[in-house]
Amino acid sequence: MVQEEPEDLLELSDDTQSLLEQNDLRPLWEVEDDMGTLIGDLEPDIWKWEDIQAAIDGIESDVPIADLPPGFQRRVAVPINAKHAISNTIYIGVQTVSPGETAPSHRHAASALRFTIDGHEDMKTVVAGEEFPMRDNDLVTTPQWEWHDHINDGDETAAWLDVLDLPLFLDTLNNSHVFENHELERQPVTKTQGYWDSQYGRGRPAGEESDGSIPGPFEGNREPTPPYRFGWNEMEETLRQRADNDEPDPHDGYSLAYVNPATGEAPLFPTMSFRAQLLNDGPTDPHFHNATEVYFVIEGEGVTHVDGEALEWGQWDIFVVPPDAPHHHEPDDEAILLGMTDEPILRSMNFYAEAAIDK
Repeated sequence: MVQEEPEDLLELSDDTQSLLEQNDLRPLWEVEDDMGTLIGDLEPDIWKWEDIQAAIDGIESDVPIADLPPGFQRRVAVPINAKHAISNTIYIGVQTVSPGETAPSHRHAASALRFTIDGHEDMKTVVAGEEFPMRDNDLVTTPQWEWHDHINDGDETAAWLDVLDLPLFLDTLNNSHVFENHELERQPVTKTQGYWDSQYGRGRPAGEESDGSIPGPFEGNREPTPPYRFGWNEMEETLRQRADNDEPDPHDGYSLAYVNPATGEAPLFPTMSFRAQLLNDGPTDPHFHNATEVYFVIEGEGVTHVDGEALEWGQWDIFVVPPDAPHHHEPDDEAILLGMTDEPILRSMNFYAEAAIDK
């Protein structure tokens, strides 16, 4: 015999029920089961590079950037897991720009970055007046409300990851997205190469203090992220120095956080954090946390076990670990991953939770 739930035994009079319906009201015991189901649950999933490659090659062949509608002049293949993104808080896309093409200049409220998959010296992202070369595995920030465009002056197509926090406030927060196209296809280059890096190195402009303002029509209490390029050669060297001299984290191996250059501290953006993660010491220990994690395989092969499911990955694959899913990594030999997470959102509200799992 199936035992009824206590709330199933409750009955409202016709008059009360009518009042509720007429005024768009519902009693709590009917609402609570629907809470947390507006956006579907994430599932462990993986997108293999050979499939992504075939899709972006097809899109590149079929659709010139110039034919795309204004505001969407980006040729991108988007992995879908949640409603229209890889998660409810993080958007990932794989974008290409062909030789001679320009993805026109625009700016928006969302924080964003570009992680170069297959780049070259003549592929540049222009941010806030400076040209940033997009070499393999370089990470370039395109911060909130900064003009940015992508220009390919070389002879080969370039590809990179777009990472934005769009789903967070379009879907999760049910907010609007402020967006603006530049009057020119290419914004004017007003800074010499290396300018933004020079402003946030060990030497800082003397006598200048941040006024605490945030670019655009926005307010907040976090230091804004500046335009910046993290060159991969330096990041990899630091990562390998850690591996040669330090002990690995039992769950994440050797990790190196991308920090906000303005503060020297993680997270890179108030809504998302990023890390380069070297796995070379066998399987990691299983754990879980309530943050969403997305991974891009920079190099190597292996498998990540997520809630009983084995996600077998190789170079340039993308996979997602949902919140609260027990997981651990098992590289075949040595692997380097780019880890992306919405953990900063949860920490900002004192909601982040993590725990190890007994083997």
